[in-house]
Order: sequence, then structure tokens, then C-alpha cells
Amino acid sequence: MTLALTRVPQVYLFGSIDADAPRRFEGLMKSRKIPPGSDIYLNSPGGDLKAGLALGRLFRSEAMVTHLGAPRKKLRSGPAPRDSLCVGACTYAYFGGLYRWAVTGNDRIGLNSFNTTNPKGRDAETPPQVPGEVASYLKEMGIDQEALMQASMTSNDQIVWLSPEQMLASGLANNGRLPPTSKYLPSAGGSFLELSQIARDGEHKITFQCRPDGLTLSSSFKVGLDRARQLAARGAGAYFQVDQLEMLPEQRASVDDANQSLVIDRPFPMGGLARLLTATSMGAWISDRNGAVRYGFTFELDPVRDELKAYYASCKQVAERAKSQKP
Repeated sequence: MTLALTRVPQVYLFGSIDADAPRRFEGLMKSRKIPPGSDIYLNSPGGDLKAGLALGRLFRSEAMVTHLGAPRKKLRSGPAPRDSLCVGACTYAYFGGLYRWAVTGNDRIGLNSFNTTNPKGRDAETPPQVPGEVASYLKEMGIDQEALMQASMTSNDQIVWLSPEQMLASGLANNGRLPPTSKYLPSAGGSFLELSQIARDGEHKITFQCRPDGLTLSSSFKVGLDRARQLAARGAGAYFQVDQLEMLPEQRASVDDANQSLVIDRPFPMGGLARLLTATSMGAWISDRNGAVRYGFTFELDPVRDELKAYYASCKQVAERAKSQKP
């Protein structure tokens, strides 16, 4: 495998992955020529499987980011190709990225079929087999093995090509965002639900606070105090978004100096909370005066669906109890 460095932390790895590739890459990490958090662009037809797994572990150890891509400048061997390919050992190395960008354009990423007894095709009833060392690696990287097996079951080809939609839906790619987590605190006088997500550009939170006097919704972009102030000064409007539809477009965002965050606060109707039970995504955004430039984030709601349902039931009880106590 040949390695080309542009302006660090952007690193290009291309060519077949040989057994010595992890040692060379680790040497550059130790010398700080490849620093933590670097963007790693892959373009490889595959190669040594164990080396691919070792590279992936090195990527994850320093929270690196994986993409497909090729350097645009000319190399000694001639012009670099514009379309990138990542197969087999390369794909496993790609899975090592803490943040993994799905393929775009004509780039392709794929894996050899897990079926080893009939590589040219498989009976649809025969489940794919994942080698033990690969299964262990996928678990270590937090990659859904079942998603890969299902993809393998739908193809009779030797290589299972992964679409960007499939990669994002199954978590094989995350486009710079880790899965959201939730914190649910029910109580007799109200309830609290916090959805949080670590992303490459900072920490994002959406918080619901249910009390007898109503439901409030707030979002927080933890981006550093200077950045938060810059965004607040430039932003002319702030709004929430559910399934790509804008809602609650009101006053501008504010800055929370103590938490170095940009904050949006709104009263929130119970009907809006009920809508989230079947929605696929929710986000919070600020935009400039023309709406041409915006900054914000989006959560996929499937990972926190059960918590949303429990929270809605709890909040509904609080609202009904407050209504019954009114004179």
C-alpha cells in the first residue's frame, strides 16, 4: 500500500494493502506525521485481511475519520484516478474510523461474500458465515454484523456492494455523528428527557422538560464559546426540524457562556411530542437572514424510540393530572 500525505491531517492510502502496511502507518502515527483525528482517504482493491483489520484498529485508537477518495494531484506513477474503490481488507479498515463518511459519486465500497462454500452464488436459504476474527473485529468497532449478513444474503455476486443509503441506515457509515443516547428521568411532578449526540463538530443535545404548567424544548450546540458567539451574531433565525419539516421558527438562538454552547429554547405542544413517536429524525438549526447558510444538527430517532414512547406516556399523565386539578 502506498501512502501519500497532503496537508495533515488529510491522509491518502491507496493501492493493495500489504502485510507491512500497519507497521508503516503506525510509525507515522508515532512520529506525529499522522496526528489523532486525521481524515483518512482510502482507495484500495483489498489485500491482506489481517493488515486491514490492524489498520482499522489503528484508525480507531486515535479517533480518525475514514472516507473514500484519491489525491487530485499527479503522482510519480501518473494522474491519480478520480473514482475510488474500497474492497475486502480496505472496507474493514474503513470500519475502523470513529466517524465514517458514506460513499458519494462513483466511488464504490464492498466486501467479499461471507459465503465461503459457494463463492459464485448462494442459495437464499443458506445464512452467510462470518469468520471468527472478522466477527470479533466488527463487534470491537461497533459495526452491526447482522446488517452485513443481510446485505450478503441479497446478492449472488462475489462482492457485495454497499449503497450509501444502506450504509447510513445500518450504521456502517455515520457521516460524522455517533448514535444518539438518551437520559430519561421520570418523576411525579414532571419528567425530563435528554437526547445527546457526539459529533465531529461538537456535542449536540435536545432536552424535553415536562411540568404541570407545560412542556418546553431546548437544544444545545457545544462548539466552544468563541464559535457560539460568532454563530449567534450571524444567525438571524432559529428553528427545530422534524423529518425535514421546519417547526417553531421564532427568535434567534442565545449563548450559554458557562457551557460554551449555542442554545434554542421553545415552549413545545404535546401534539409535537406525539409526532416524534413516528418521526425518523429531529434537528435544531440556525440560519442567516436569507436562509442560504445554516448551522445545526439532526438526530436519527430510531435508536431512542423506546425512550420517546415512555417519555410521551409520562408527560401525558402529568398534563392530564394538572388538567384534573384545575378548579
